[in-house]
Amino acid sequence: MRPSSRLPRESAPNALSRAVDELRRAGTPFVDLTQSNPTRAGLAYPDDLLVPLSSPASLRYEPQPLGMRAAREAIAADCGRRGVCIEPDQIVLSASTSETYAWLFKLLCDAGESVLVPRPSYPLFEHLTRLEGVRAASYRLEYHGRWDIDLDSVAAAPADTRAVLLVSPNNPTGSYASAREIEALVRVCRDRGWALIVDEVFADYALEADAPITDIAARADVLTFSMGGASKSLGLPQVKLGWTVVGGPAGDRASALEGLELIADTFLSVSTPVQVAAAALLERGAAVRAAIHARLRANLATARRVAAAHPSCNLLPVEGGWSAVVRVPATRGEDTLVLELLARERVLAHPGYFFDFEHEAFLVVSLLVPEPEFADAFARTLRFAEAA
Repeated sequence: MRPSSRLPRESAPNALSRAVDELRRAGTPFVDLTQSNPTRAGLAYPDDLLVPLSSPASLRYEPQPLGMRAAREAIAADCGRRGVCIEPDQIVLSASTSETYAWLFKLLCDAGESVLVPRPSYPLFEHLTRLEGVRAASYRLEYHGRWDIDLDSVAAAPADTRAVLLVSPNNPTGSYASAREIEALVRVCRDRGWALIVDEVFADYALEADAPITDIAARADVLTFSMGGASKSLGLPQVKLGWTVVGGPAGDRASALEGLELIADTFLSVSTPVQVAAAALLERGAAVRAAIHARLRANLATARRVAAAHPSCNLLPVEGGWSAVVRVPATRGEDTLVLELLARERVLAHPGYFFDFEHEAFLVVSLLVPEPEFADAFARTLRFAEAA
């Protein structure tokens, strides 16, 4: 079979993946500081959390492309926690934010056109754009005491750009977009006829940020899509429920919703049980969100204390999200560093290049790891990184 050119040419696991697989096959324990699955992070979930999924109402199938009205009303009401007023008719349900990206690329782009994506960021956009026949061009985030959007790199976007993607807070830098940056992005979108796509899946997890701006689609005056989901907001990646708020001028918003209705109707991917259960899951899942938030705060405080004892390692600001970035001495390549860290200390961390950092040397660690494991493994990581 000749595979489509949309698939990556190379699919072999890299050296780090092979090393992890070898340890797992051998039954050798290690601490995974890349853990991003809340259901495997030792958090206490209410025993009856998923009971609403068994409602008898789920036995009746009445597909609604944009999502069941009751579920959209529940999500709109839940957005009020962050001080915004959103109408249910502005909300589109999907199975995940990844699926929403695919829908939005279908909505906004012809084959071969470009979308502008942040760098560094989570290495998902390369695959999502390629699978949709869209090109990903990048704009830079630069660190100057905080991560700032390099607006010159936004202005240098290809002529065929149709949308700019903003992740706020960014994964892994943890940086929320500032009011100045949002205003600048909205302005360039207005001037060039772009849409603004905002991934806000970590918006509920502010850490070192002071009153970050969220729910950007509710505030922008250009066509804007703000995405969230149960995976992060409720710690429930397995229930497969995402949502998107469509904002901007009434005419653009209506056209976008009409297009999304056609696309969603073609796939009808969101299950009836999760939509029936949405209101109850949002209410009960608040306890899980609080537990995750407490874990993140505790581990970040620990990381700050540990980093203070290792002056050659710099733990960068973490405005929000589930990750922390550490700049470490560039005495060896990141590949070598993470492989040796795993082999000698039995600690797995992400190298910065995984997220497309422009230079070495950075390590990215998850703040979701159980607290005693995190404290020990993070201290060993910095000690190892400091050793020449």
